[in-house]
Amino acid sequence: MKDYRKIIASHLAPHLEIATEEEIAALIELPKYTDMGDFAFPCFRYAKALKKAPNLIAAELAEKVSGDPLYEKVEAASAYVNFTMDKAQLAEDVLKDVLELGDLYGSSTKGEGKTVIVEFSSTNIAKPFHMGHIRSTMIGNALYRIHKFLGYNTIGINHLGDYGTQFGKLIVAFKLWGDRATIEADPIPELLKIYVKFHDEAEVNPSLEDEARNWFKRLEDNDPEAYELWEWFRDISLKEFSRVYGMLDVHFDSYAGESFYSDKMPAVLEEMRQKSIMKVSDGAEIVDLEPYGMPPALITKKDGSTLYLTRDITAAIYRKNHYNFDKNVYVVGAPQKLHFQQWMKVVELMGYDWVKDCVHVEFGTVSLEEGSLSTRKGRVVFLEEVLKKAVEKTKEIIAEKNPNLEHKDEVAAQVGIGAVVFQELSNNRIKDYTFSLDKTLSFDGETGPYVQYTHARACSVLRKAAPELLKQPVDFSKLGDSATSEVVKLIRQFPEIVIDAGEKYEPSLITRYVVNLAQEFNRFYHDHPILSEDEVLSTARLALVDATRQTIKNALFLISLKAPVKM
Repeated sequence: MKDYRKIIASHLAPHLEIATEEEIAALIELPKYTDMGDFAFPCFRYAKALKKAPNLIAAELAEKVSGDPLYEKVEAASAYVNFTMDKAQLAEDVLKDVLELGDLYGSSTKGEGKTVIVEFSSTNIAKPFHMGHIRSTMIGNALYRIHKFLGYNTIGINHLGDYGTQFGKLIVAFKLWGDRATIEADPIPELLKIYVKFHDEAEVNPSLEDEARNWFKRLEDNDPEAYELWEWFRDISLKEFSRVYGMLDVHFDSYAGESFYSDKMPAVLEEMRQKSIMKVSDGAEIVDLEPYGMPPALITKKDGSTLYLTRDITAAIYRKNHYNFDKNVYVVGAPQKLHFQQWMKVVELMGYDWVKDCVHVEFGTVSLEEGSLSTRKGRVVFLEEVLKKAVEKTKEIIAEKNPNLEHKDEVAAQVGIGAVVFQELSNNRIKDYTFSLDKTLSFDGETGPYVQYTHARACSVLRKAAPELLKQPVDFSKLGDSATSEVVKLIRQFPEIVIDAGEKYEPSLITRYVVNLAQEFNRFYHDHPILSEDEVLSTARLALVDATRQTIKNALFLISLKAPVKM
């Protein structure tokens, strides 16, 4: 694909000798408004060196680079040089690229030879896979797909919460009130029930907390009974979780959770002692982080048992040794910010400068219209129930709007589940939001079903076209009108949007982009007949339809949605 920034920079550089082509290309922007052209070059930074006002520099540059057939016009606007590309030439360059690359359009080799770990979802064993988990799961899955698309060797890790004091609590709860057959029949709800009961009982009988800590210590010491119960909790939980991951089309390369590092922690603890970064405080081992503006990091408790922080330190060291990552990304909620700051500072104090490549991708919370979620109080909404409800509601919509649709169940799953995922990823990840199923399933506005329907509409147009029209050479001069140009410009931006989303760890950039593309295409579709008596024009417009279809499909894939061909 043509790199227009580089081309424009090559035209500007001979007239701006104080800057290299690379420096010029890095400054070129996409204007906010259409009437400002396709690209803009700001001249502010050269005023001092050239001893001229920025607007005068812009005017001189615009005059000197005008006349190239690549541009429809070049003009100065205040301190900017605005470039409007030749519409037909732009259409030819962009659409040819899309139709030749197909599913690879928007991908790159940017990450070639580099390894990125994306840790996401990280559900807790024996606890509900509830609506609150959708954020880490779907933001992480999108970042996993985006990095793969950018050429990175990408490793997705589900760092299961399968260790810690909560398992001591669960063992105590099971021994007091649990029944194996009842739990086997309905694992997560029944485990949740006894877990909630433990917390209720512990409020009036605090000794239960001591008993729970004792059982976790026994688990760390490989007590056979504790280990057998823990393994059972883990196995039945994973079986339940895998069903939800299957519905969401989410896959992992590793399920190495906290327990995976239990036999690796002693060596890390010994290393920390030898490097004298820990000290004993009231029988526990801590790293004093007050000089860095943080509270002390608790590494081991009085009884010698470890904590979540200890396991994260061990996991990071293991991953660097095992995968030699270039980036180690953690998709974990914003409330854990201090935790990540603490353990990363500890790893830095251990002398590992690669810790700078560990990135905490934080995000806000999701709540329901009914209120917030709490596992301890049993106030949860199972994610699987939300997904099933979305599918059922979609079936009702299909029965009303298109009762003869083929493969109704498959389409209902693609649209219903896709709608839930799309709403999740349409929000800037750091923002809190309230989930609404009715808004999510709307076929109007900025929703998943709206974008998916646009893709299906493009597929429908292509099916209706005479086969010979799709095989004829395209006369791109027929695509010089402004409405077509707006769609082409958006398609051209897709590879840059993907890179930006990867660099900013922000999938919502792709979600907002694909909504904009769908809206612009629908405006074009509404005002311009695709199939007409003018076969040359029809062939050209079909190329635009096909390129739009392909770009929407690629964008939806990156944010974990299917692209139905009929709806």
